[in-house]
Amino acid sequence: MEDKFIFQIRTRYGETDQMGVIYYGVYPQYLEVARVEWLRSLGISYKKLEEMGIMLPVVSLHIDYKKPAVYDELLSIETSLREKPTSKIIFDYQVFNENRDLIISANTTLVFVDKVSFKPIKCPTFILEKILF
Repeated sequence: MEDKFIFQIRTRYGETDQMGVIYYGVYPQYLEVARVEWLRSLGISYKKLEEMGIMLPVVSLHIDYKKPAVYDELLSIETSLREKPTSKIIFDYQVFNENRDLIISANTTLVFVDKVSFKPIKCPTFILEKILF
C-alpha cells in the first residue's frame, strides 16, 4: 500500500465554536480537501472524473475526536488508503496539530458511481494504475 499523503490546512476564526475550538462539523470538510488534494497529487481531479461521468459520493464517515484544535493552528492531515479500491474506496485519516498531537482519526468510504444512473461502477483502471500497492 502507498505511503500517506500529507496535506496542511490552517484553521480559520470562522470555524470556531462558542468554546473557541474548531467546530466538530468542520472536520468532514478538512477530510474532503485532503482527499481531493490526494487525487490531484496523482494527476486526477474530481472535476475530470465528473466530466468522465464518474461521481464519488461519501457513503460512510466515522470520526474519533481526540483533542480540540483551535484558531490559527496549522493542521497536518495524513491520508491513506485502507485497501485497493474496487467499486468503493476507503480513506483513513489522522489529523495532527503543530505539536504532533493527534486531533482526530477518521475514515470515509466513497463509492464510484455512474453520474447518470447512480449505479456503482468499478474503480477506473487509470486510477488503479497510479496507486502503489
